[in-house]
Amino acid sequence: MADPRRIRAAIVQAAPIPLSVTQGIAALPALIEPALDQGAQIIAFGETFLGGYPLWLDEAPGAALWDHPGTRALHAVLLEEAIRIGDPRLAPVQDLVDRSGALVSIGAHERVRSSLYNCQLLLRPGLQPLLHRKLVPTHGERLIWARGDGSTLGTHDAPFGPVGSLICWEHWMPLARAAMHNQGEVVHIAAWPTVRETYAMASRHYAFEGRCFVLAAGTIQSRDDVLLGLDHCNLDTTARKAARALLEAMPEGQLQFGGSAIIAPDAMVLAQAGSGPETLVADLDLASIGQGLAALDTDGHYARPDVFELRVDTRPRDGVVWSDQG
Repeated sequence: MADPRRIRAAIVQAAPIPLSVTQGIAALPALIEPALDQGAQIIAFGETFLGGYPLWLDEAPGAALWDHPGTRALHAVLLEEAIRIGDPRLAPVQDLVDRSGALVSIGAHERVRSSLYNCQLLLRPGLQPLLHRKLVPTHGERLIWARGDGSTLGTHDAPFGPVGSLICWEHWMPLARAAMHNQGEVVHIAAWPTVRETYAMASRHYAFEGRCFVLAAGTIQSRDDVLLGLDHCNLDTTARKAARALLEAMPEGQLQFGGSAIIAPDAMVLAQAGSGPETLVADLDLASIGQGLAALDTDGHYARPDVFELRVDTRPRDGVVWSDQG
């Protein structure tokens, strides 16, 4: 009989199919199934795995120039390809989740009306995906993504406990961390483009502070990956030429280097990936969470509600309110 206090977690560290979300979704089952074959009950992918992290914002000189034709072309591609609420393209992946009973967390570009958001989807058996939208795009990311609101700061109540996620530099937002800790996460997905040293530090800190297991999920990506992804996209000749010219201005070779890790509530690393494709697996002993809470509970005996109070506005902020005039 399986021990309910132990679950198996996996991170799929792989190269996305940049820009083409449709092709990226089609490739997901073949990436998920090896983790399921190893008994994984929760599986994580890194930041914006569907569509790929927009490397040109950091790596292509001139990408931030006003009206840059390559940036405009790539933005239009992502708008066309981005997922939407209830996206039928996710049905085969949802079916795999339903049949296996596993949870699968995937980063994606999402479209809401005419804006793009950086989101993390948690696909759940028999339920709609749980969505988290990145609260603050960092630095150059503000050229492409809008800001999320408090309506997506939730967790999923899995049989083994609450599961939540934050994206990249949200792990340096103390109040966002406090809001998530208040929901009692047992497993937290920390989605990153690459889990570099400081990102690993933030992930280990989150595990220790929140007394939870952390799946710090990174991706791998090269300039050639982005150029090949562009070939899958529907552009006219002028837009394709402008987009390719911008992407070819990026340095050659690998630009994202994985580094995924599975971290215990005492901040110890249970499994560590290298810089290539890898399915990282570890068993999580949930009993260790309660043991650690004896010394530190940041949402309980360390909270001091008589001194500090956090209010979280979970209302959707669409910016337009239509009132019934009748």
